[in-house]
Amino acid sequence: MYDFTYAKPASLAAATAALATEDAKAMAGGMTLIPVLKQRLNKPSVVVDLSGLGLTGITVTGDSVTIGAMTTHAAVAASAEVKRAIPALAALAGIIGDKEVRHRGTIGGSLANNDPAADYPAAALALGATITTSKRAIHADDYFQGMFTTALEADEIITSVSFPVPAKAAYEKFKNPASRYAMVGVFVAKGPAGTRVAITGAGQGGVFRHAGFEAALAANWSAAALTGVPTSDADLNSDIHASAEYRAHLCNVVARRAVAAAG
Repeated sequence: MYDFTYAKPASLAAATAALATEDAKAMAGGMTLIPVLKQRLNKPSVVVDLSGLGLTGITVTGDSVTIGAMTTHAAVAASAEVKRAIPALAALAGIIGDKEVRHRGTIGGSLANNDPAADYPAAALALGATITTSKRAIHADDYFQGMFTTALEADEIITSVSFPVPAKAAYEKFKNPASRYAMVGVFVAKGPAGTRVAITGAGQGGVFRHAGFEAALAANWSAAALTGVPTSDADLNSDIHASAEYRAHLCNVVARRAVAAAG
């Protein structure tokens, strides 16, 4: 570690003011930021702890599920309301990392960090979620802008995320056995936002929608409809865990599993 100023504001206004400081960094659950600080991959002058802002809780209406940004993965996974409205979202939250990560990590922190192998970005993009911040509301299609890159400004804080309730949805992932990160994760949804398929863990630019899968499922919602639908490996990750070609193959396998799970 190294010296930095630690701030724990009690209001959203104070938090945004603290983040306006040069080289300031927000911390939600700390599941990503703390390891990064320990490895000195990022050296902010100010760490702004958001845990004093509240921003927790789950509200379910007839057509949407709204989750406070500081709500933990464990709380989403355990919510009876989320399980009734969007069971796929609760199931996704329940397989993030391990128990310790699920009880500290938050939905807002995951979306703000936009790790290319994170699970929540796939849910937000496939369900057509709206990310509400201290300044505005951003549709998921406009929010994700590349690996570790979002539409958030430096002093902008996610306050909640709203998911339209789909008619059908499911999430499946082929996970790294050590980290449990998605080597390929696929969230499929059919609902108010149309037929949408979002893939995480595979793309060099982070989460992305698969137009070919969406067109096939819009015409015929079945796992069989995806047989033979190609995924280009041109922009997919290739690393010690899996080649781009293998990830392209997994996209179709995992997508068919997700559609079968959605029913």
